[in-house]
Amino acid sequence: MNAMLPNHGGGGALLTDLYQLTMAYGYWKSGKAEQPAVFELLFRKPPFQCGFTIAAGLAPVIDFLGAFRFTADDAAFLATLRGYDNQPLFDGRFLDYLQNLRFTCDVHAIPEGTVVFPQEPLLRVQGPILQGQVIETAMLNLINFQSLVATKAARVCLAAQGEPVLEFGLRRAQGVDGALAASRAAHLGGCDATSNVLAAKLYGIPVRGTHAHSWVMSFEDEREAFRAYAEAMPNNCIFLVDTYDTLEGVRRAVEVGRHLREQGQDLAGIRLDSGDLAWLSIEARKILDAAGFKQTAIVATNDLDEHIIASLKDQGATINVWGVGTKLVTAYDQPALGGVYKMGAIRGQDGHWHYRLKLSEQTAKISNPGIHQVRRFRSEKEFIADGIYDVERGAPAEFTVVDPLDPTRRKHIASGTAFEDLLVPIFKHGRQVYQSPPLAEIRQRVQSQLARFHSGIKRFVNPHQYPVGLELGLHELKTELVLQARGEK
Repeated sequence: MNAMLPNHGGGGALLTDLYQLTMAYGYWKSGKAEQPAVFELLFRKPPFQCGFTIAAGLAPVIDFLGAFRFTADDAAFLATLRGYDNQPLFDGRFLDYLQNLRFTCDVHAIPEGTVVFPQEPLLRVQGPILQGQVIETAMLNLINFQSLVATKAARVCLAAQGEPVLEFGLRRAQGVDGALAASRAAHLGGCDATSNVLAAKLYGIPVRGTHAHSWVMSFEDEREAFRAYAEAMPNNCIFLVDTYDTLEGVRRAVEVGRHLREQGQDLAGIRLDSGDLAWLSIEARKILDAAGFKQTAIVATNDLDEHIIASLKDQGATINVWGVGTKLVTAYDQPALGGVYKMGAIRGQDGHWHYRLKLSEQTAKISNPGIHQVRRFRSEKEFIADGIYDVERGAPAEFTVVDPLDPTRRKHIASGTAFEDLLVPIFKHGRQVYQSPPLAEIRQRVQSQLARFHSGIKRFVNPHQYPVGLELGLHELKTELVLQARGEK
């Protein structure tokens, strides 16, 4: 069972909202439980006013679906639930049905580490409507948060311009499961290491850490504290120098660094955790270089994010390593991705797919009818556009991408343009057919993906809008269905 899920002794099926189960009961009661349907998970707006999003969370989804079961203990709990008349909410025969239920859906998904955009289905579930319905909440929970944190991590790493970024957010994360998910997603998004030892064990992430202010304060003076630490862990010396006077702390670190060199070790770094990080890093670098410690790193912490890192670099800060915690693992400036899970089609008694859409006064909230695939077109140097097409209707050789929020914005793709379809098979009839790559490989995918996009989408302010939209035929079908639903055709 996935380490991010609580150990409740079941198969995880109760990780859902009650209304998923009440709808499931309704499907079962009305004889619709096995009716084939298609659901898709997508988001409507990129986080952090960003020009891109990183897909993450698929490996936990695979673990969840592979272990999906309603246990006898789950059924016993559901039997205790009561309606407003104080009668059992669920028929006992339905609870028996749930205990015998096995996941049999087809699942397609965009691999983790892929750069994705609004309206693109990250996950597609096709199979009995009851099954597709009851997994909705868990799918959103597992994908939304990890995609959010992976995107934040990618932005922080872009700001660091190739310098190491360490994720230090365990103590500020939202619970144990949130901390583990955040550490995994942050590493996936580009962070080099974590302070979270359990995450390091579970996911193979490099782990880093030395000492806190309490270590220094436990000794009579700072020099003694540094020396004692060096004697205890000579191969792990990054001294926190701002407990009292930061620049004096740097000088004392240098003194102990000389002693380390006499023992055949070295001063790996110093850490700045408060004050004017730009000015202090410049002055600290002068002290270190003058003493012959030019290779000693300067690590900065203290509520950093991509904007502060970019600002510090603009100010000429001489920081080599960036420790980012609270604002990364909590996605501080936008705590939710806002992903949604919508039905696109249901198979009728005639054996044909009947397309469905949700209407709204807000254009962005009108769902896309059909069964979708995302086609990414590329030139020799970079990706040029993404088109969402209906798999039943197929994709034309000459592809026109229509912006769903502004149909006058279109991009024409010539026949023969190179492409790849992003959604790949994950489960077939409930059997896993995809093996999630190692986390290190997913992490590398993020970097190779970002390198293939125009630099404009990676700007922190007013990023370029990458062309994404519906294939022209799908756009026209959606327009027709909207007009029919509104009684205008």
